[in-house]
Amino acid sequence: MNDEILIQASGLGVRLGGRRILENVDFAVRRGEIVTVVGPNGSGKSTLLRALIGAVAPSRGSVEHQKGLQIGYVPQRLHIDPTLPLTVDRFLNLPRRHAREDIAKALGRAGLPEYGNASMASLSGGQFQRVLMARAILDQPQLLMLDEASQGLDQTGTADFYRQVEEIRDTLGCGIIMVSHDLHVVMRAADRVVCLNQTICCQGHPEAVSADPEYHALFGAGGDEALALFRHDPHQHPHDPPLESGNAGDSETKKASSDAG
Repeated sequence: MNDEILIQASGLGVRLGGRRILENVDFAVRRGEIVTVVGPNGSGKSTLLRALIGAVAPSRGSVEHQKGLQIGYVPQRLHIDPTLPLTVDRFLNLPRRHAREDIAKALGRAGLPEYGNASMASLSGGQFQRVLMARAILDQPQLLMLDEASQGLDQTGTADFYRQVEEIRDTLGCGIIMVSHDLHVVMRAADRVVCLNQTICCQGHPEAVSADPEYHALFGAGGDEALALFRHDPHQHPHDPPLESGNAGDSETKKASSDAG
């Protein structure tokens, strides 16, 4: 594993309750790269994240990561009892205390400066997700994972949220893995898109993936609409880091091997 790769899965397979969830997945994330994983419900996207962080044991294959890798994680949702008198500052000090300046810096990077004294119960959906983001980046991780972190936000809120994700990547220089159903945002924010349906169907730069038959087979008309928005989006960004050919990060799309299941 070269120095730029933060985490890498090789031939990864996961079975839960006797059911195949993931099969023969080769996947890597590099420093400073935003990778978005897309796929239908039940395709194994969240399981992939859980396997990468060690929360689910693989039934085959392996996961390697850089020694001492710090990972920040933003979940799909987190329920907090609204009757608890919990401020943002107190929430970010759980389960251990952080320096006040570190909390202020994390909130600023997440787009919520001066929100330390706000009640958690008073936050909008978008603000709540940004607080979860601030918690995930408190220790300045080298790798940030977001599991449907924009779920429940409207289109504007989702776009703003992922713009903040890009700014965090640029500031911290971290690698980012996002799981998302919002194909338009995926196309705009990602350096690389991975289409997953138990195994990797295709992956590469958004433009390359959007032309792949496997992408259209997975998403149909919805994928075409997302592509149309992507091609007319003035926010498209040019950064697409050079990648070595022949591995999981190629900018050209890759087809899963015929025996991947």
